[in-house]
Amino acid sequence: MFIEKQKLYDEIDTLPEELTSQVIDFIEYLKLSYIAKEAPDSVIIESKKDLKEKLQKGLNDIKDNKVSSLDEIFSKIDKYHIA
Repeated sequence: MFIEKQKLYDEIDTLPEELTSQVIDFIEYLKLSYIAKEAPDSVIIESKKDLKEKLQKGLNDIKDNKVSSLDEIFSKIDKYHIA
């Protein structure tokens, strides 16, 4: 085990119980931040305008028969998932 991970485990062990949910929330935030940096721009929504443009592109793709199965989409999503 890496020294940093062991130190993290040790710190978690010494936490007061009432702080554990805050630590879990922060860890989840860090993971999502990492995922957002690694994910392709096509799946990140920056603003309402960006969302509207991406939805319109999706509708245009459907109209032009540029579609994928759910299995194909979820396999791409799983590529970026951090367990």
